[in-house]
Amino acid sequence: MVFRGTVTDAPDFDPSADAEGLYNAMKGIGSDKETILDLVTSRSNAQRQEIIAAYKSSFGQDLIEDLKYELTGKFERLIVSLMRTPAYHDAKEIHDAVKGAGTNEKCLIEIMASRNNKQIHEMVEAYKDAYGSDIEEDIIADTSGHFKKMLVVLLQGTRDESGVVDADLVEQDAQDLYAAGEEQWGTDEAKFIMILGNRSVTHLRMVFDEYEKITELSIEDSIKNELSGDFETLMLAVVQCIRSVPMFFARRLYKSMKGLGTADNTLIRIMISRSEIDMLDIRECFRLRYEKSLYNMIKDDTSGDYKRTLLNLCGGDDDLAGEFFPEAAQIAYKMWEISSMTKVQLRPTVRPASSFDPAADAQALRKAMKGFGTDEDAIIDIVAQRSNAQRQEIRQTFKSLLGRDLMKDLKSELSKNLERLIIGLMLSPAEFDAKMMRKAMEGAGTDEHALIEILVTRSNEEIHAMNAAYQAGYKKSLEEAIQSETSGHFCRILVSLVQGAREEGPADLERANADAQELADACNAESDDMEMKFMSILCTRSFPHLRKVFQEFVRCSNKDIEQIIKKEMSGDVKNAFYAIVCSVKNQPSYFADRLYKAMKGLGTDDRALIRIMVSRCEIDLFNIRKEFKDTHDVSLHEFIQGDTSGDYRKTLLMLCGGED
Repeated sequence: MVFRGTVTDAPDFDPSADAEGLYNAMKGIGSDKETILDLVTSRSNAQRQEIIAAYKSSFGQDLIEDLKYELTGKFERLIVSLMRTPAYHDAKEIHDAVKGAGTNEKCLIEIMASRNNKQIHEMVEAYKDAYGSDIEEDIIADTSGHFKKMLVVLLQGTRDESGVVDADLVEQDAQDLYAAGEEQWGTDEAKFIMILGNRSVTHLRMVFDEYEKITELSIEDSIKNELSGDFETLMLAVVQCIRSVPMFFARRLYKSMKGLGTADNTLIRIMISRSEIDMLDIRECFRLRYEKSLYNMIKDDTSGDYKRTLLNLCGGDDDLAGEFFPEAAQIAYKMWEISSMTKVQLRPTVRPASSFDPAADAQALRKAMKGFGTDEDAIIDIVAQRSNAQRQEIRQTFKSLLGRDLMKDLKSELSKNLERLIIGLMLSPAEFDAKMMRKAMEGAGTDEHALIEILVTRSNEEIHAMNAAYQAGYKKSLEEAIQSETSGHFCRILVSLVQGAREEGPADLERANADAQELADACNAESDDMEMKFMSILCTRSFPHLRKVFQEFVRCSNKDIEQIIKKEMSGDVKNAFYAIVCSVKNQPSYFADRLYKAMKGLGTDDRALIRIMVSRCEIDLFNIRKEFKDTHDVSLHEFIQGDTSGDYRKTLLMLCGGED
């Protein structure tokens, strides 16, 4: 195994001199933290063990106890953890995760999914030695169901590491996984556990490719469809580690630092456990996925001696614009390949109501609004649990039966966000999109993000319907409105998209190669020419074709299209092209990100929240929910619950449809 760590054996190492250096740094009043952190982070773990022994023979004291006494807080946790051997460090993390109140499932998942057989066996021994109990028994006592079974399988450390691949077995396993999940009602979890828990990494990578050919779904999407809870999270982690351990850790590190507050235990655990193994690859994957260096993220998110120690372990700042190391280029290429091979099954959260009776619904709505006060619950229960087509029937029936305009009645009875949300649900999709485009352009400022989101994610048919609804509702064309509210290249991009003339159909491989080469060549041109060339391809080609183009772009340029856009472009043009790339890569994930941004931090962007929940609930809101949970480690349901209130919240949660 080639180690690509940032911490290696120090040359000319003298454990006695180091022991003395540490002793002097802690002597007297106050301690010299800088000396301690510089010394500890510039020695390998094996060398630190020698220093511990030398310290005891020279000074008759326990170095770890002295460090605990002298240091405090997160800095102490980090330095003391660096002094433990990897196996004892893992054992302590597992012990802390299962002992005491509640279980830290994320920690169990991270360690069990990412360690090789040797690391697992050494951890099992260390646990017995340190705590006098059996790690398997402790995990069994603290977990349950399929989650527990899979942890026990991983704990055996018996994954095949021979590197021999049997092509027939690859096909058999792919078929078995398909039969255990997508093909039948209910899921045969035992099959997933047996195959994902025991087969070799090389074998499973081939199984995943074969599985995609059979089902046109990635194994990740199947797991999200078939499994749930901690078991789902564990199986996804196993799959991510099979695909790329460094990418798995890059994602975990990002989640530990983004948003409010830092998950310091996770940050410490990963920075320590990977510093001698694959930190260089993790840094590369981090930059590929988040367009930001790990170094800068740690720098922005931590402080003091704790920060300095973490940055020493990180080892360096990766310039954003750099080309890929081979490892990251392969991962980027593979990510686009998976994206181009799989067809995501879009799943709504709102479906047509069975035994639908528009007359009864119309009467019930009238009753809810008649007389003094309004019965909001009755209105919400009807509107949020009918499909849009059914709501249009209710609108028509309301007028035929009662001679009243349902929209006017609702507007006069409801207020604020609840009114906006209910009215949004009652409009047809084309009317709603037209209204959202209008709102994004009226008044003082223009909401460019909303314009981009709508035009990038709608099909040609949806764009044509929206254009017609805009003309009918506002007596001017949407294209004219865009031209009067925006300017320059950004205006041209939106005008191109509003034609609804994007090609449809599969990728043309020869043309994809040519397109990729043209984009790569354009990166060296003047910025105006570059933007025009990007527009001519990104705004006109079909999404399946663009997936292939972006995949081949990695090969032509050794860079990722997203990084180029972020580095070479700016403002609304950058945001528009970036939204196209994200949508092409994974549209539900793009919407999940938009929802997260609408609610995180202070204040909520209610217009964005309403726009996405209303427009996606009958298309792919279930997929968006799964992506939200996967990326942000918190469910969309929880996020909405914490960020909204009252009847508005109740309606949003009904549209959301579940807690994940």
